[in-house]
Amino acid sequence: MQSYRTQIDPHKLTVNYATRATFAFRPAGVDRPHTFPSCMSIPVDRDRLDLPLAYFLKDRPLLSWGLLGVVLAAIGGLAFLWKLGQFGLVDETEPLFAEAARQMVVTGDWITPYFNGETRFDKPPLIYWLMAIAYRIVGVNEWGARLPSALSAIGLMAISLPVVRRYGISTLGPGQESAGDRHIQRWLAAALAIALMGLTPLMVAWGRTGVSDMLLTGCIGSGMFCFFAAYAAEASAAKTRWYLAFYTCIGLGILAKGPVALVLPGLGIGLFLLYTNRFWPVLREARLLWGLLLMGAIAVPWFVLVTLANGSAYIDSFFGYHNFERFTSVVNRHSAPWYFYFAIVLLGFLPFSIHLPLAIARLRPWRIQQWRQQPRSAHLAPFALCWFVAIFGFFSIAVTKLPSYVLPLMPAAAVLVALMWSEFLTEALAGSKGRSPLGAQVTGWLNVVFFGLLATACGLLPRLLGPDSAAPDLPAAIVRAQLPLMGVLVWAIAAVLAVLLLLTGRDRWLGAVNVVAAIAFIALAVSVVLPLLDNQRQQPIRELALLAVEEQRPSEPTLSIGFAKPSITFYMRQTVYYTDSRQRLGETLTEIQTNGQPTALVLGAIGEFAELGLKPNDRRDRLGKIGAYQLVRVDVADILGSLAK
Repeated sequence: MQSYRTQIDPHKLTVNYATRATFAFRPAGVDRPHTFPSCMSIPVDRDRLDLPLAYFLKDRPLLSWGLLGVVLAAIGGLAFLWKLGQFGLVDETEPLFAEAARQMVVTGDWITPYFNGETRFDKPPLIYWLMAIAYRIVGVNEWGARLPSALSAIGLMAISLPVVRRYGISTLGPGQESAGDRHIQRWLAAALAIALMGLTPLMVAWGRTGVSDMLLTGCIGSGMFCFFAAYAAEASAAKTRWYLAFYTCIGLGILAKGPVALVLPGLGIGLFLLYTNRFWPVLREARLLWGLLLMGAIAVPWFVLVTLANGSAYIDSFFGYHNFERFTSVVNRHSAPWYFYFAIVLLGFLPFSIHLPLAIARLRPWRIQQWRQQPRSAHLAPFALCWFVAIFGFFSIAVTKLPSYVLPLMPAAAVLVALMWSEFLTEALAGSKGRSPLGAQVTGWLNVVFFGLLATACGLLPRLLGPDSAAPDLPAAIVRAQLPLMGVLVWAIAAVLAVLLLLTGRDRWLGAVNVVAAIAFIALAVSVVLPLLDNQRQQPIRELALLAVEEQRPSEPTLSIGFAKPSITFYMRQTVYYTDSRQRLGETLTEIQTNGQPTALVLGAIGEFAELGLKPNDRRDRLGKIGAYQLVRVDVADILGSLAK
């Protein structure tokens, strides 16, 4: 029997990339080379040697999913639920939605939305329905108004989990990764995608605001993830389930904001299928006709009912003004240059936006034939890229521009960067000692510069804000709260850590620094910035509106002068006259006088009283003054006389 003289260090064992390898070993306790009468061979999982974490998670799927659930709960709770209802509604858009939903609860009319006694045809009803349901559960308050947006964001993150977890590999061509490498990379991709979706300023802002934008993004984003899961699935039953989920999400999206919920996914998916040369086969397997019928069954009934109830007024307002005209002309003075959305993505996706160009370039999207040769399961990265480009291009062409319009592309941006960082972190965990490619190093130093610019902006924040007549004490309040100092510390510490990683060749960990910095910044924003802004801008209006309810005489009307503050209607729970010019003020007071009301309550910014002709010698009874706003009782006849002079 042949003997072997051997001494093996498993930590330095070099094996090929086969799933399993064998090696001879000596028993524990033998301190020197030993001759064995026979050799024992045992199977060794390469993942156990190279990546213990991967081996640990791979054999414990419940723990793996449980950890992802913890990440989802932590990020979702911090970004979207923490202190959600502790701040007042923000004028002017949010109270319009909140009050329209309240009107549905009060009147029982769940077909036609109303605000302040007038029809509101801006958006379809899904957001109002969800708010109204939330009001029934948690009460008519800020929590109820914002809960649908927050849950839409968290739901989008949750639906992305199984898709990115299963298909989150971005390498073009066959890689040399082991099964363990792929497992941990996909796990990291899913966790990072959740973090990036939940920690970007644009997602946080609209996920905490009671409007339809996050609901639309949740429907479109969830639908896109469902489509890719169907596209990549091998089993026919799984494809069918995912396609049904896709069509359901898009149908709900149409009920959330109209045809744009069909147009945006259609552009992204169409571009992707043309890119991969799978357009007609996928359309056939997706059973598009049945999908259109399902979407129609979800969305069309309400459009029919609201049209029957309101006739051409609804069609002209919703389809004409709020859809076609917004794309072809400037609406409500919301114009911007062609490069507007470059700035929005840079700031709305910070601090991760600086890495987005590299994440796109690393995909080598110009190598179309190579991508077409890859299996469908390897196409998540080009799918996210087509999703991003389609929405970015569509709204760059549109004439009316608003920051929230590109919110539906944020999940795609998050996936692109998450795929890149998951690859970097997998290499780092596997003990890679070599420096990153030149592009990654350049991006790393740009990241440091970006951190420095953010720290500088925080330090100069009081000066950058400029004068604000509605909140004149805001710059001083920011300084008193030490907000500039805290902001500088967050980004300066991030910059120092990034420099240390770059200098020591550990720049693959830069993604972790960005995520931690974003967590700190979002925590700072929610705990300090939002209360401060509410105290300076919204709390005076809210408290004066509640005071008006206490001081109001029977049938006495309330007027809001100057810039419209729809939150007054929500907090007073009654119709309010809004006037923004002397002519409109005179017409409103004449109507009030005709109705036999001698006095009226007037709420507005102090400076706007003089601008609308309310002179100091008018007989007024000041009922309250908070900040830059005041509530007064005026004699209608006297004010009309003053306006006539």
